[in-house]
Amino acid sequence: MLKILFVSSEIHPFAKTGGLADVGCALPKALQSLGHQPIVFMPAYRSVMEGDHPIESTDIQIQIPVGNRLMNGSILQGTLPHSNVPIYFIEQHEYFDREGIYGGQSDYEDNCARFSFFSRAVLEAINVLHLDVDVIHCNDWQTGLIPALVRLQNRPLGVDTQTALIMTIHNLAYQGVFGRAEMRSTGLDWKHFNWQEMEFYGKLNLLKTGLVFADGLSTVSPTYANEIQTTEHGCGLESLLRDRKNDLAGIINGVDYNDWNPETDALLASKFSSSNWRIGKPQCKEDLQHIMGLPVKSDAPLIGIIGRLAEQKGWDLIIELMRCWLPDSEVQWAILGTGEARFEKEISELVQRFPERISAQLTFSNELAHKIEAGADMFLMPSRYEPCGLNQLYSLKYGTVPIVRATGGLKDSVTNADQEAVTAGEANGFSFSEYSAAGIQDAVHRAVLTYSEHQEIWGRIVETGMKQDWSWTNSARHYVDLYQSTLSQLSPKSVDCPIP
Repeated sequence: MLKILFVSSEIHPFAKTGGLADVGCALPKALQSLGHQPIVFMPAYRSVMEGDHPIESTDIQIQIPVGNRLMNGSILQGTLPHSNVPIYFIEQHEYFDREGIYGGQSDYEDNCARFSFFSRAVLEAINVLHLDVDVIHCNDWQTGLIPALVRLQNRPLGVDTQTALIMTIHNLAYQGVFGRAEMRSTGLDWKHFNWQEMEFYGKLNLLKTGLVFADGLSTVSPTYANEIQTTEHGCGLESLLRDRKNDLAGIINGVDYNDWNPETDALLASKFSSSNWRIGKPQCKEDLQHIMGLPVKSDAPLIGIIGRLAEQKGWDLIIELMRCWLPDSEVQWAILGTGEARFEKEISELVQRFPERISAQLTFSNELAHKIEAGADMFLMPSRYEPCGLNQLYSLKYGTVPIVRATGGLKDSVTNADQEAVTAGEANGFSFSEYSAAGIQDAVHRAVLTYSEHQEIWGRIVETGMKQDWSWTNSARHYVDLYQSTLSQLSPKSVDCPIP
């Protein structure tokens, strides 16, 4: 049994901006189901304090130096919903009692100080709460200072040299890069501001810091683990990641089937499974067409899209594709999401021109997301890059055939329906490799043609995807393997530098 401290800047349902929050909720619960003892830490944002989940004070106050200031904080406690996994919240009103998590229209200027405080507070909490820890699992740049603080400290913090430090990259594009002067916020000696440790082209890089000092590294899919070692996807850290490739694991995220399962989903017009989807899914499609204001046509292929309207998600290709298809094709489109103003504007214009073929809700709705996953025939996700992706995994479970670009976790989870894969019973979707208009056109055309003219093959593709297991239990087992292999390789490390 391992005692695992899981540290994240966001945890669903307390605070969320993306998939990191889903991982932060689901992975600790999956680890507990395997017999381990996870403990979770996150900041006490305003959304946490105003939420409806029970949170209690521990009556423990802490003082943390940040730069030349001594910041007071407190430790709160609760449990992850639908579990008894303990979660601790670091409360500090000046840093965390704000409307947003990381900023509003732009990032908060003191984000380095905020998450330096959080990182140091977590280590102090280990000490004052007398927590026994085998593994500290850090996630993204907001926790990247923790491995450095542990490895460079010379005072007891409840963490010894035999504690495994794991650093997970959820999206390498976000690195926590700050001006040189912010090194003061970390409390670490300036000698560590060098190209081999914390410095990055003259600036402080907190993700790089975590990657340098952690014992084991991971990212959220095997293909992405390889991609980030290349110049194209390495975001300037590819050399470091290549140097540490033997410590880097790619573990695809899982799905919480308590939330995403068409057999039990209370948000659907009709529940269904892999054995009766031909009855239940058409009812969900009709319900979705009603909700989205689209004509109810059972034979019209319906493509769903959910997510950020951003270039990373392939929206330049999607817009070009829809402009080509909407005037003449019978394909319907159901879109849910918000993002860049230029894409919102173009989508709105297409909705006005072709209201019977495209409908869009430029917002976010969990209920509508479930209905799209269940009611659409296909799910389009042509990302430029995608560390893992979750919607394609939801789609597989809901019998909504994914059409994706073969990158990152999309490549690892979607097997293209070419003749060989269909014959072998392995095809669960359609994919294309080259990021181009021709690539997406070909993949969508193949999917629509199969749906319309080869129903037997379509049914096999649907059922292959629905029967696959992308649960968090499988992913958690891989994390346990990473924890254990990292622990087995640890040796006592010399003390380098004090934390003031």
